[in-house]
Amino acid sequence: PDSRRPLASCFPLTSCRRTCPSFSPAPIMATPEFPEANIAALPPKVAEFVLRIKELCTPDSIYVCTGTQQEYENFMAMLVKTGTLIPLSNEKRPGSYAAFTDPADTARAEKDTFICSELERDAGPTNNWVARDKKMAELKTLFAGSMRGRRMYVVPFSMGPITSPIGKLGIEITDSAYVAASMKIMTRMGSDALAAMATREFVPCVHSVGQPLIDGDPESADYKSARSPWPCNIPHRNVCHFPETREIWSFGSGYGGNSLLGKKCFALRIASVQARDEGWLAEHMLILGITNPAGVKKYIAAAFPSASGKTNLAMMLPSVPGWKIETVGDDIAWMRPGEDGRLYAINPEFGIFGVAPGTSMSSNPNAMLTCTKNSLFTNVGVTEDGDVYWEGLPLPEGEIMDWHRHHYWQPTLRPNFKGHGTGFHGTGYKVDEKTDPAAQANSRFTAPIFQCPVLDPEWENPKGVPIEAIIFGGRRNDTIPLVFQSFSWQHGTFLGATMRSQATSAADQVGLNHDPMAIKPFCGYNIKDYFAHWLAMEKPGMQLPKIFFVNWFQVDAAGKFLWPGFGENIRALEWMFDRCSGTGDAVKTPIGYVPTKEALKVADLHLPEGALEQLLNVDIALWKKEVEDTTKYLTKDLIKNPAPQGEPDVPAVRLSDLPKCFISPSSRIPNLHHLSMLCRLR
Repeated sequence: PDSRRPLASCFPLTSCRRTCPSFSPAPIMATPEFPEANIAALPPKVAEFVLRIKELCTPDSIYVCTGTQQEYENFMAMLVKTGTLIPLSNEKRPGSYAAFTDPADTARAEKDTFICSELERDAGPTNNWVARDKKMAELKTLFAGSMRGRRMYVVPFSMGPITSPIGKLGIEITDSAYVAASMKIMTRMGSDALAAMATREFVPCVHSVGQPLIDGDPESADYKSARSPWPCNIPHRNVCHFPETREIWSFGSGYGGNSLLGKKCFALRIASVQARDEGWLAEHMLILGITNPAGVKKYIAAAFPSASGKTNLAMMLPSVPGWKIETVGDDIAWMRPGEDGRLYAINPEFGIFGVAPGTSMSSNPNAMLTCTKNSLFTNVGVTEDGDVYWEGLPLPEGEIMDWHRHHYWQPTLRPNFKGHGTGFHGTGYKVDEKTDPAAQANSRFTAPIFQCPVLDPEWENPKGVPIEAIIFGGRRNDTIPLVFQSFSWQHGTFLGATMRSQATSAADQVGLNHDPMAIKPFCGYNIKDYFAHWLAMEKPGMQLPKIFFVNWFQVDAAGKFLWPGFGENIRALEWMFDRCSGTGDAVKTPIGYVPTKEALKVADLHLPEGALEQLLNVDIALWKKEVEDTTKYLTKDLIKNPAPQGEPDVPAVRLSDLPKCFISPSSRIPNLHHLSMLCRLR
């Protein structure tokens, strides 16, 4: 640490303002690159929205984004000039840049994320709730004058193809050029979306970094933080959703999950409310197309918590010859019933926002190929020759700048017990990737999805693709078998509603957490009503997908993974494909249909003796504990925050409120009572 110095000398176009706090940007004004907006030319409802926010936030100028490539390049040039971005090597990573956030602004801020419904009951027990009018009054105080000295960007965008009956429109107003540029990658942003707003509704989104550029003492902390390369206002961070009015307001954070409001905020929290009201599903799911050696193709949606291998599965390179995986989307699926009763899904996004650490040519070559150019990397390491580095990639020769912008970063080494002459640069040591990493654990790459080499040809079909299977999964060391199928849609809903997973670096949590359908942090209304909405999708005439559950992460007694994962996951998908086709042998167990050992084609994997049996085992002792924990979660943990003094505490979800198939002894599906009974009988 004593020898570390800023890398500014290696990248003369940048300045590390953490070591140059007196940096003072030029006044924001209209330029040929960013001409002043003609508000009168905007669609009437858009103009009214823009004027209202202008009056509140008092920016120095206003610019309406057009979505052109030249505009994007102008953004990049400006962000390099102000020190927010470092340009990467055009030989190594053409058209790409690295950004570095404030160390306090690296992930979604769940404790500062609110559902501001009129009634607390509508937010439910899994969301932070503040009454709508109270929170709006707080926000208007925060936003008053928040854009002084800055330019206000008006970002019109479409979630999904503009002509899609499943798609939706939005406008984000922001004072962050980084956000405006990122929205170009992640959404269909620009003039076409704006024109559509002349006749269609849109979701209004407001974002500010919360650091007005005002005069003051150049030595004061406020003056310096406002002029930081990554301005933010973490003590006053708010990410607020108003389900009744379909509004999103975000203050104080520049991190993508908190500031790119088309992503989790719109595409899940607000869209889940729209889906409930309109009879469709907005889900935290990838969408992939899978084709067997005979040329038969099916589409699958899958829900995993963030940073749990979702992108790896969406872009999988199958290890079994003849099988092909193609990507429709890696994160979010909007699914609407079609005329034939099947669910048709679109990917509402336009880019990939992937977790960098662990992504490599061995774990996900297609993701690596997707971000070879025209990409934005956040909180990764930068090599001496202008490329990117993160843990999981081969360690390059030469110097590395870490995500703190410290030069001369060196990995932490520990003895390599496999013997001398191996490991780090031929020494007897190997890199400890968890201690002082070069890349922040939740560092990201943002890349246009059309650069994905396995992009499905139907990915922009405005009608969507027909979903034949839904997969739930997460990180579990034990209990959950490698793969199994639910007995029914109701049973599959129960499995998804009660899934648990190890927490990841994408949010500020630790341990084993309940994350129903991987949407717990993103459901915009009462989770009980969300479960009921899923159950209500089953009605006469519907041909709903089959539901499966997977767990790639079981470990043996030594803590080593039993399943190789990555491209080998095609073997589990092959069994699911067969089950959707009416074949694929299975054994009926208390938790669902588990494949027979012969049904999984794994002979050439040479798994350790007993590994396959353990991977497919339904351990009754562990499932008894699972039933106990699930019962507690559904009946005790889903409780409101303590009531004010003198008022009785009221359960947010009573047994009588839960969908009856989850708890009723008379239900026909394996619910809590059935699982408990079957475990006792065994």
